[in-house]
Amino acid sequence: MKGENEPKKRNWREYNESLVKRGEMYLTFDFLKTWERDLEKLNQDKLGRRYEYPWSFIELLMLIHVIFHLPYRQLEGFLRKLSELIPEIKPTDYTNIWRRGTKLKLNLPDTISISDEPVVIAVDSTGIKVTNRGEWMREKWKVHRGWIKVHLAVDVKTKEIVAIEVTDERVSDGSRFNSLIDQAEENLSGRKIEKALGDGAFDRREIFDHLQQKGVQPVIKTRSNANTKAKGSPPRARAVREMKNLGYLCWKQKYDYGRRWAAETVFSAVKRISGEHVAATATENMMQEVILKFSFYNMLIH
Repeated sequence: MKGENEPKKRNWREYNESLVKRGEMYLTFDFLKTWERDLEKLNQDKLGRRYEYPWSFIELLMLIHVIFHLPYRQLEGFLRKLSELIPEIKPTDYTNIWRRGTKLKLNLPDTISISDEPVVIAVDSTGIKVTNRGEWMREKWKVHRGWIKVHLAVDVKTKEIVAIEVTDERVSDGSRFNSLIDQAEENLSGRKIEKALGDGAFDRREIFDHLQQKGVQPVIKTRSNANTKAKGSPPRARAVREMKNLGYLCWKQKYDYGRRWAAETVFSAVKRISGEHVAATATENMMQEVILKFSFYNMLIH
């Protein structure tokens, strides 16, 4: 008889089918069903030149741009050929695609599955390169263009992104934790956040205090030399004492701390799907591209 703690084996048939379905979404024409209605709504009370393309179609073009790294000029050629196959679609130039695409806003709550179950989230951050010049080039020519930093809160069960913030590389991980919790709470539409997992970068008094106010159990690795006295944060002091009493390994097992790697899994998946760098050159557009990368991930896993 298999033990209760034995890892569950992956259902390869379901997994393979999910990847096949993901490929279907790369080129879906569902937007044609609501094209006229969406345009009418979009152009209502609009001054000046009217929109010719609904946001749902721009969303498809930007998904192709981000996932397949197709530059805007090539995207114009793709659209030109597509219009020959589907007469309802009118071709347009790359500047219009760029102008609309850089303003595309995807509503993150719309990409999160509906449920009443409480949520356990993992918080972490990663860097996205702003150029694809390579490590050797950076070392050889001493050129450093920095990183775009992505801060995420991830549902450890579904691997869905429930909150996202994009900053430059100078912003610390811990400074974004509380705002991610607030955003996740809003995006989850009232679902209870049961626990929040994070590494030692989030061992801050203000984070423990904020989680206590929200009624969220902190599962954050405290520093080995942390003071067991309150020092202005009773919830952190309790967490420090508990870890010292249990020992790290027992504490890790008690709270299933390994689930924190759900965030790393998401980072890895997004970088495999859409690459580790951005194509945009302006800072604002870089951040927009990164947000699209991670928002499209949520859509693709469904």
